[in-house]
Amino acid sequence: MAATIPTDPATSALVARLLDLRARFLDEAHKVVVGQDTVLEQMLIALLCRGHCLLEGVPGLAKTVMVQTLARTMELSFGRVQFTPDLMPSDITGTDILQEDPQTGRRQFEFLPGPLFANLVLADEVNRTPPKTQAALLEAMQERRTTVRGRTYDLPEPFCVLATQNPIEQEGTYNLPEAQLDRFMFRILVDYPSTAEEREILRQTTSDGGATVVPLINARELVALQGVIRQVPVADHVLDHVVRLVQGTRPGIAPVAGVTEHLRWGAGPRAGQMLILGAKALALLGNRFHAAIEDIDSLAKPVLRHRIVLTFAAQAEGLTSDLLIDRLVQDLARGRRA
Repeated sequence: MAATIPTDPATSALVARLLDLRARFLDEAHKVVVGQDTVLEQMLIALLCRGHCLLEGVPGLAKTVMVQTLARTMELSFGRVQFTPDLMPSDITGTDILQEDPQTGRRQFEFLPGPLFANLVLADEVNRTPPKTQAALLEAMQERRTTVRGRTYDLPEPFCVLATQNPIEQEGTYNLPEAQLDRFMFRILVDYPSTAEEREILRQTTSDGGATVVPLINARELVALQGVIRQVPVADHVLDHVVRLVQGTRPGIAPVAGVTEHLRWGAGPRAGQMLILGAKALALLGNRFHAAIEDIDSLAKPVLRHRIVLTFAAQAEGLTSDLLIDRLVQDLARGRRA
């Protein structure tokens, strides 16, 4: 499909706004964050797709700083929750408090919203809280609303959860259940900086003064951009590629040599939805009004790596989700060339 940017003035204006946003966002983010372009871009894509992100990396890689910077550049309300083993659901959702009317003296319960009632919510070290509190976050991520004492409250739009976790500490942690992992559009691995980047980090963070990030867009404009993402067309052959890619992760469905035998569990339909939406956003950010197979393949790892479960034998051999996803993408590429 060779679709071009639509001539409709309203849509064209939104697409132009999106292209400008991408370039300016990276410029603003780099005032505070050195490198990490892929991480920043994937966070932006998730936000544009109304998705959530799980950032995983060792301490000190600026995961929290990147989330805070994203909130400041987007001029969004920001809520931060430091997850701990004693955190209760009401600590994040909010609770009813007893208030007295100073004029009538009448007492009644009034809902006091928690940090979850923000456009962008940072769930710091999300795997340190028990399942009961994780379940409260799960409802908010999926339904975009929360229930407190039998009453349901809608969350603001846009709403995005950016969670962080440390992959090397296991003591005092609670593994996220598969149902909650599946709610994250991307699982982004934050890697160590390069030598040049680390040198620049040391220079910037040990000198006097700090950079000021300029807001680029507000919540209302962001909701409009989220709407234009879904207007991007997807050709049938791209849809077929997504189906083959997702089914290739499922044991017994569409076996792929060197992949299927190492998988105990595969991705569900939500993975395909996230791949399509992410590819649409990536296409628009590349000034194209059509999603391509290349867009799908470039997002395969962040979308699929937390949705597949390896066998114990595969783990013992040192295989990783990313390695098997690479093999699967390569196998599909060979099939298209054949």
